[in-house]
Amino acid sequence: MAEPEFSATGVRIARWLRSLTRAGQVVVRDGRLVLLTSYGREIDSAPVEQVRVSEPWYAARGRALAAVNGTWYALRLKGQTSDGLVAALRGARARASGAPGRSGAAKVAAKRRAAPADG
Repeated sequence: MAEPEFSATGVRIARWLRSLTRAGQVVVRDGRLVLLTSYGREIDSAPVEQVRVSEPWYAARGRALAAVNGTWYALRLKGQTSDGLVAALRGARARASGAPGRSGAAKVAAKRRAAPADG
C-alpha cells in the first residue's frame, strides 16, 4: 500500500445536519478519496476524478464540502485548512490523467501545434 498523498485525522464528517463522526479521517491514496469513521470503518470512497471539493466562502477556514458518489459531506478539518486536501486531489488527478498539470483539451491542443502542417 502506497503512502497517502493526504491524511487528516480528527475530522468531523456530517451529511447535512447529521453528524456521522466527530473524529473521522480523510485519506487520499492510490487515486481515491476515502472518508473513514473514528473506528476505521469506511463511510464513502470514490476515485479522485469523481470527487468535488470546495471551500465555501461563508464558512470558516478548515471547513470544506465534498461530493463523493453524488452525496455531499461537510468536513471540518481540525487544525488544518482545506487547501491541503484540494492540492492533494489536484495532484492525484494529474497523476491519474498521465500528465502533470494538463487537462485533456490542453494535451490535444499541444499535439496539434506540434504536428507538422501538410501541404
